[in-house]
Amino acid sequence: MVPLSFAGHDFLAEPQGALWWPARQALLVADLHLEKASWFAKLGQFLPPYDSIATLSALAELVERTGVTTLYCLGDSFHDKFGCDRLPQAARDLLLGMTGRLDWVWILGNHDPGFADHCGGRLVEEIAVDGLILRHEAQPDDARPELSGHYHPKLRLQLRGKNVSRRCFVASGSKLILPAFGALTGGLDAHHPEIMKKVGGGAAALIPIADRLLRFPLAA
Repeated sequence: MVPLSFAGHDFLAEPQGALWWPARQALLVADLHLEKASWFAKLGQFLPPYDSIATLSALAELVERTGVTTLYCLGDSFHDKFGCDRLPQAARDLLLGMTGRLDWVWILGNHDPGFADHCGGRLVEEIAVDGLILRHEAQPDDARPELSGHYHPKLRLQLRGKNVSRRCFVASGSKLILPAFGALTGGLDAHHPEIMKKVGGGAAALIPIADRLLRFPLAA
């Protein structure tokens, strides 16, 4: 993890897309999209059914490594509102173990409205923490500093003749969009007009690597 400062708060960013907030003993993640594969299976498109256990195992490892006591999921935690009910037993046990011992906050997103609390934790539409607004989708008309998800930002580059895509954070003075943490999620190019419209001018794509945070200015 590498340092990432936003709106006067110090975080540590992890390459898969999580933010560790040491001052609050909290971890923030966005867009887990648990049980996405089983949702597609219902429609006849069969994908390997391991996305939830892969995502939750990675999250559990981060929780163990950081020792956090609070976890904020910034929306679209399940791919649909019935996703919790379809969790395989191993994934369910892993999730219930975490929601049972952490202050676990589900922020509702566009994929999981009406999500019933069958997996522990507490449900909120959005929440304010130490002057920061945590919500699913960025609101450009809200001047308060805000952390959100929804767009699954990725930065696409060409390096040595090869196209490279990496999950990235998108940050401006008052907006910070987290990448999708889920194992089975696509991504929207960080330069996309929808992202730029939400974050405003002076935005940059931030990519944490082993020992530093790479910053790439984004043109509107």
